[in-house]
Amino acid sequence: MDADLTEKVISAIYEVSNVLGAGFLEKVYEKTLVRELALRGLKAETQVHFTVTYKGQGVGEYVADVVVENELVLELKCVDQFCNEHMAQCINYLRSSGKKIALLVNFQKPKVQLKRIVNNF
Repeated sequence: MDADLTEKVISAIYEVSNVLGAGFLEKVYEKTLVRELALRGLKAETQVHFTVTYKGQGVGEYVADVVVENELVLELKCVDQFCNEHMAQCINYLRSSGKKIALLVNFQKPKVQLKRIVNNF
């Protein structure tokens, strides 16, 4: 995965946070971030489905908020603080999708919070 892509996405996340500030619903940040990524020439898809397979059979499904350039998974939150469930959610997205990197993003605070999660599986 291209480190430059991660930097571009993080820059877009900060721009959205700086312009909108805190207090909106997650969907507002999702739509705004996708718009900002498009303005920067990046392809982003929302509500991307990943199938969990077991011995070749689909047994479940995860839905990621945003996937950028079919590489980087973004999980957006508007919460007081990250919790273990948020981290587990990102790890499961990576495991089920085969992607390498996820960014967990919290727009709730005046300064956006980011956590980078790497798939080591």
